[in-house]
Amino acid sequence: MDWMKIDQMAKRSGLTKRTIRFYEEIGLLSAPKRTEGGVRLYSEDDLEELEKVVMTKEVLGFSLQELQQFIETSKQLEMNKEGYLLSLDKRERKAKLEEIQDMLREQMCMIDKKLEKIHAFKQRLGDMEMKVENALKPLE
Repeated sequence: MDWMKIDQMAKRSGLTKRTIRFYEEIGLLSAPKRTEGGVRLYSEDDLEELEKVVMTKEVLGFSLQELQQFIETSKQLEMNKEGYLLSLDKRERKAKLEEIQDMLREQMCMIDKKLEKIHAFKQRLGDMEMKVENALKPLE
């Protein structure tokens, strides 16, 4: 396996080393492996995890707090998925699936709330644009 130091991780992700360390510190990224001297070593999986965090933050416009909640729920989903796959008992599998369903609904609810805010902001901009258009008409 090829390992990257934080410099390479920063270049490939487009983030600063400081941001990567901060994301690790607040729990958005898993702690990477380290050399005996304490140098961080990142894998391609770590880069994918970072890209997922960046995409979620940028595309969905989540605050760091919302992002922490979203990432934590994603981690719980993975653990529940593994528990489901390892379980042989029908009732236990059903319970795991119901937990997964609840978490997915929670994540969708977070996204719906964000979309509502975006829509309201877009509506305000549209209203302002109409006012400007109306103000321009007498000046033509």
